[in-house]
Amino acid sequence: MKILVVDDEQDICEILQYNLENEGFEVVTANSAEEALELPLQDYSLILLDVMMGEMSGFQMARRLKNDPATTQIPIIFITALDSEDNLVKGLNIGADDYIAKPLGMKEVKARVKAVLRRTQLQQTVSTAVDNKIAYEGIMVDLNAKTVLCDGKELEFTKLEFELLSFFLQHPNKVFSREDLLKYCWPQDVLVLDRTVDVNITRLRKKIGHYGKQIKTRVGYGYCFEK
Repeated sequence: MKILVVDDEQDICEILQYNLENEGFEVVTANSAEEALELPLQDYSLILLDVMMGEMSGFQMARRLKNDPATTQIPIIFITALDSEDNLVKGLNIGADDYIAKPLGMKEVKARVKAVLRRTQLQQTVSTAVDNKIAYEGIMVDLNAKTVLCDGKELEFTKLEFELLSFFLQHPNKVFSREDLLKYCWPQDVLVLDRTVDVNITRLRKKIGHYGKQIKTRVGYGYCFEK
């Protein structure tokens, strides 16, 4: 498994890298949030993230990761000298999976890393078993069979319509711009206009009938599927 350590103190990066590599993990380090964000973050199984860094704090980086569908599932453990209850609550509310106060005890770090990874693997196993079918009221999307049932009736979808509906159902109540939808639902080698997104959204709304009203337009921002 691949772990990313992000801390502006090089000695802490080296200590964590040494101890985690001894446990069999592949470890990469970065000395700032900006440096870390240049990496292919979706390749990592876990991020150990310092809170107090340079221009971008660990809280800011974590918030960005959790708002991006490509990285929202990556578990994060904050490592910080800010051990007050307010900071703990803030970190957990952002979406952190755990919080370790400095100075670091390596036995504790290794135990917490393994615990978070075990928990994440279990959640992914359950998710794989259940989330191959995504449901909202009378809509059932089978991600394996690429089929959609709407109030018990199977509907014919184009590939783009299927990708859009699946994406919305997997990320409910979150607004996505046209650029986001193009990035995550359209082939990367196809040149399309923003208006193409609007046309496909309109078709999707019509195809799913009265459920179409759940796809909300947020003027100036984009679209979201509201549950």
